[in-house]
Amino acid sequence: MTGPTTRPEYRSFDALVTDVRDGRVGPDPAQQQVTVGFVTRQGARHVTRGRGYRNHVLSLRVGAAVGSCAVEPDELPDDVAYACVGRSVAELLTHPALPVRVAALDAYLLTVRPHLDAADAVLTVPAGTSLAKSTARAAAVVDLLPCAPGQTVLVVGVVNSLLEQLRRRGLRYLPCDYAGGRTEWDEDCLPDAQALLGAADAILASGMTLGNGSFAPLLAHAAATGTPLVMFAQTGSGVLPWFVGSGVTAVSAEPYPFFWLDGGPTPLYRYRATP
Repeated sequence: MTGPTTRPEYRSFDALVTDVRDGRVGPDPAQQQVTVGFVTRQGARHVTRGRGYRNHVLSLRVGAAVGSCAVEPDELPDDVAYACVGRSVAELLTHPALPVRVAALDAYLLTVRPHLDAADAVLTVPAGTSLAKSTARAAAVVDLLPCAPGQTVLVVGVVNSLLEQLRRRGLRYLPCDYAGGRTEWDEDCLPDAQALLGAADAILASGMTLGNGSFAPLLAHAAATGTPLVMFAQTGSGVLPWFVGSGVTAVSAEPYPFFWLDGGPTPLYRYRATP
């Protein structure tokens, strides 16, 4: 790892896409081709946990980099991934499906600025069971929150291991999830994160917010109020660091293959705003 490089700070996803398309970020995206497209479907229920979950992730490869965007189960047919193969990043940045645009941008930016060259630090999630790895990853993510016991964290994209770590630290939380449902502790997952922004001392949000269009209001609120916004990113791990310092406080970036795909050690890349 060579250490962090200077990162321009963007204030909107659309502005970043525009600069990429206009060739202001790196190589001409019209000359960068998607060579592999695939979908990962995963179901998990950790030992001792009462609830399971599913992941459905679109991934596109450009050069040596794989960009990803998680979607709701069955939101996109697998044929979407196959249709992306052989097309340029420039073409896919105008695709009607936002998750395709996110995955293509993610792959492109990871070729322009690989995590090993740009991240402020790299951590390792140790080898272990699915629960052990989930717990270790959650602890590393929650460590990025600048919060004291008793404060309230708005969690956008419910992951029970993250909620468990917040509970261990004496932090209150408001669990929000686009799909609804209930937490491991039988709490309602609230559907409208925007309505709760004013009640939060900090925001902990999934990179999935990029793919469902809910990232922009979180970023705008954090930038306007100074509320800490920490992103845990499998979706858009190469995209979200470009917002650090312009509303995003920190990013835990985890490119494909994710911790839940491998029982061995896997990396997490950390980005933090300069104090």
